[in-house]
Amino acid sequence: MNNSKKTYLAALLPFAAVVLLFELMPVAGVVMRSFMEENGGGLTLTHYASIFTKRLYRVAVMNSLWVAAASSLIGLFAAFWGAKSCREAKPGTKNIFLSVLNMTSNFSGIPLAFSYIILFGNVGVLVMFGKNHGIEALANFNIYSIRGLLLCYIYFQIPLATLLLIPAFDALKKEWREAAALLGGGAAAFWLRVGLPNLLPSLLGTFSILFANAIAAFATAYALMQNNFQLLPIRISEQFVGDVVQRKEFGSALAVVLMLMMVATIAANGMILKKRGGRG
Repeated sequence: MNNSKKTYLAALLPFAAVVLLFELMPVAGVVMRSFMEENGGGLTLTHYASIFTKRLYRVAVMNSLWVAAASSLIGLFAAFWGAKSCREAKPGTKNIFLSVLNMTSNFSGIPLAFSYIILFGNVGVLVMFGKNHGIEALANFNIYSIRGLLLCYIYFQIPLATLLLIPAFDALKKEWREAAALLGGGAAAFWLRVGLPNLLPSLLGTFSILFANAIAAFATAYALMQNNFQLLPIRISEQFVGDVVQRKEFGSALAVVLMLMMVATIAANGMILKKRGGRG
């Protein structure tokens, strides 16, 4: 082994130690604990059976999947047009747009939930405006519902997705559009035959990131709903911070299910790209 390889491996040691201590070992601990009986004992599959047989947890899993998928699709659709507009904008406008995206993409969690409560709460600004001006859609909007939660999720999905898609749009060459026009193809033909096929890997990758980001989100949902809504991250937290009973083994099983759903999304994305032959 030459000196350059030794130096490279030595530089990787701190990173490898961080990954081992703060990622691999905690995940391994959660997985092992999920198969243990409560209050000590042997191995069991009871926790996983309870997750899929008890309605409380089945509904939490389905709600998490629905909110994550819906917010990711809506966020991706809006981000597509945002990234397309950003690519076509002037440099000054693009810089302002990117600054706004960076700011809004980091505005989430408890501050985001509090802002939506101020706007759409029972006596929120927009709700009162709707009541005073006869706008039923605003006056009757319930932020403490799955629609309200979805609205919050879409807010932080759109800027994140847009930032992820902008480099993909920048990779589309102007010469491709000109070549399509010379061959008699219009804008629709360009996007169907050239633009979207080249963007597909980025679109799928962005969707998997958005899905993982939404399905594991906790702070916004908990600040908005507390324990009044069936969502998997909220059900997980209950098992570890319960005032009366803590069920860490069962909570670990819920966490493993959450991790498996995230991994499944990323794996499905990889399989689709593999079938396409990795074309981008």
